[in-house]
Amino acid sequence: MRKVFFTLFLAVDFFCSAQQIQVPSLKEAAGFSIGSSIRFVPFMQDDVLRQLQAHHFDSYTAGSDMKMYQIAPREDVLQWARVDSIVAYTQKHNQRLFGHTLIWHSATPRWVEKKAKKNPKWLDGFMKHYIQTYVGRYKGIVDGWDVVNEGFNTKGAGYRTASIWYEAMGEEYIEKAFRYAHEADPDAVLFYNDFNIERDTLKFNSMMKMVTDFQRRGVPISGIGFQMHIRMDIPNEVIAYTLQRAADTGLQIHLSEVDIIFNTHDDSKGGGVQLYDRLTESMRLKQAQKYADLVHMYQDIVPKSQQYGITFWGFNDRDTWINRFFKLRDWPCIYDEQLNPKPAFYGFLNALDAP
Repeated sequence: MRKVFFTLFLAVDFFCSAQQIQVPSLKEAAGFSIGSSIRFVPFMQDDVLRQLQAHHFDSYTAGSDMKMYQIAPREDVLQWARVDSIVAYTQKHNQRLFGHTLIWHSATPRWVEKKAKKNPKWLDGFMKHYIQTYVGRYKGIVDGWDVVNEGFNTKGAGYRTASIWYEAMGEEYIEKAFRYAHEADPDAVLFYNDFNIERDTLKFNSMMKMVTDFQRRGVPISGIGFQMHIRMDIPNEVIAYTLQRAADTGLQIHLSEVDIIFNTHDDSKGGGVQLYDRLTESMRLKQAQKYADLVHMYQDIVPKSQQYGITFWGFNDRDTWINRFFKLRDWPCIYDEQLNPKPAFYGFLNALDAP
């Protein structure tokens, strides 16, 4: 791994206004798309966030606004208004819109689960109608989709069997989801997306077995999404190994939900373990190095033609999902709680190769 040298601006006076943003733009420094997840309503009510988003990012991923429970809250009801507003924003700002996500066990509405439990055969027809209506509506507008999210076990090998999709349709539901999406928009980039695959080699191997089988049989998968919710102590060598094997498939590689934490958790809601109570200067510098290392691994390992981009899952410590979900106090992002750039921002920025 290359040694990273970067300049740290630890005392930057940062004033964000419509007239002036005093830090370089990430999207202008990168040779691939740079994105962040966004929760649309609070985002549209915050001038600073909007200006920072427009300044740094050319790819938009909805945090929750495009998930099934938002789109299909009740039977025979499909709600498009929020997505249409997101489309209008991204088109106004010339940003790529990435669709997250079509099928995810945690985003499945209760009414769908109840109906599928009573009549498992119904679920296939519902999935086809939902995906093809959704993808077809935004054909040529949404650039790519996380077609299936987190279809494998949280830890270790094997499919996630505790899912209504698996219970009703078996592992074939993943293949069918890709085929239905491709039929609706043959030009969309279609991803399988998951967490821990950069470090859990048993889980990674299960996913890769599915991916290579899909490729062999012509199932229309276009890419692999590494969520990359990583800890500071995850060895770079492990991340590099899984990235290399994924890149060897020839598919697009998306680092789709990046953040880097200091503390730990058991991957369950409320399962945080508070190892550090405060963020020291030494920790800030080490996090900057880790962000830089991640950029270099992506650029060095993934061929240019396969670099779909890097997306942060929120870019500031004030709004990070980590603290809410795991009941932690952590500092995983490139901007701090006051919306100032951290050393992590400059580590990431200065590791980027010019386009």
